[in-house]
Amino acid sequence: MADVTNDLIYDVMQVMQSRLGTIEEGVREVRGVVRALRTTVHGVQEDLHNLYEAFSALDTRVSRIERRLDIINVPAS
Repeated sequence: MADVTNDLIYDVMQVMQSRLGTIEEGVREVRGVVRALRTTVHGVQEDLHNLYEAFSALDTRVSRIERRLDIINVPAS
């Protein structure tokens, strides 16, 4: 079995520290991407909310027009 020396431990720790630095950099990049995606998803949710509001307003208007023109389809019971 090889002798474990302080120099060997130091070399291994340096390599580990370097790899940890690379991992930290990767995590920073992923955080940035996630932040951008979160902003995009928030925008899409806001757009959908606006579309639902517009659809609801149009549906209300069409219902009112149908009542005024007396063209409401009443299902047979």
